[in-house]
Amino acid sequence: MKIWFRLYKDNHLLRDLVVTDDDREKTRTQKVYSSLEEACYALDLEKPFWLDKNKRDFIRHAQTRFTRDNFIESIGFDYLDIRVIEEDL
Repeated sequence: MKIWFRLYKDNHLLRDLVVTDDDREKTRTQKVYSSLEEACYALDLEKPFWLDKNKRDFIRHAQTRFTRDNFIESIGFDYLDIRVIEEDL
């Protein structure tokens, strides 16, 4: 599984990162959570909270957007967009 993480501010891409998780022992959910943790570490972010809206979007569209409502600390960007770009077969 490959997930693309993108940070945006004022509709401009600040940083992006692709995280790959090929562990066949993990479930899809485990891969998503571990990839998010890895991306947050690499981008020096706290881990966002998954709200019901994020869960619904991710299940339906394999993508979601984390805004300031998903973080406890203040953030220096408008949103973190995550999108699955390659699923395991």
